[in-house]
Amino acid sequence: MKRKIGFMPNGSYNSMSAEEVCKSLKRIGYDCVEWTQTFASPRQKSVKELKELVRISQDNGLEISEIVVQQDLVLKDEQKRKDNIAYILECIRAYSEAGIDTINLFTGPIPWIDNPLKVGKDISEGEAWGMVFSAFDEILPVAEESGMNLAVENVWGMLCRDFFTNRYLIDHYKSPYLGVNYDPSHDILAGHLDVGWIIENWGKNIKHVHLKDAVGIQEDRKFIFPLPGEGNVDWKSFHSALDRAGYKGPMSVEFESFVYVAKVLNGDWEKAAELSLNNFRLLFDY
Repeated sequence: MKRKIGFMPNGSYNSMSAEEVCKSLKRIGYDCVEWTQTFASPRQKSVKELKELVRISQDNGLEISEIVVQQDLVLKDEQKRKDNIAYILECIRAYSEAGIDTINLFTGPIPWIDNPLKVGKDISEGEAWGMVFSAFDEILPVAEESGMNLAVENVWGMLCRDFFTNRYLIDHYKSPYLGVNYDPSHDILAGHLDVGWIIENWGKNIKHVHLKDAVGIQEDRKFIFPLPGEGNVDWKSFHSALDRAGYKGPMSVEFESFVYVAKVLNGDWEKAAELSLNNFRLLFDY
């Protein structure tokens, strides 16, 4: 089946208004937008303003596929960890009231910061899982009460870093409101190349999908997220497996070819969005 495609605005889009972003994405040909905290932080936007963000998106012909919340839940700084949990709860309540039904989360620890916390070295695996479970013990009941889908993305270098570690989290709770934001790039970096098998095994647990390619390995950050079609994701298998899994939701481009956009596109993320959509249309025969 042909699915709607969205884009996560970043870079030069962050200096534009939400209305300008939507007009740009619609002109390029996108169906959806995946807002980040730059545009949708509940500590900077009132519920009224978030409802306006929903209206602006819809008036410009775009669905909101999800909002990226992603707060680190594996931290030695207990006060910061508790504030991150509180922030997620604020997001759930505010977005639910504004009419948004899906948010993107990850577990942490964040690996791209200076002196990152490493599981197994700086913190035991058991302690890290204890932090994540205690966080979701608070978060999930509020999500269920609010009707908010939690789409957890397994990310390289984190506690939930691939299909198997994320599966452990999802299966621990078995809640219809807790599922996966499936991004094939991170399983590729973990050495799991059979994206079709992974998608079929996630099945109804898929709450949202990212479109991002990858080549390389997680260790020592020897990898890149190249232009769509240049990496190791088998996109034909990816697309057909989504059919078999019964996923009918949107697919959102997460563009992270940062060197390319800086050196070739002169930092123009509109060009990056257009290039990405053209590539995926070819890859999916749209």
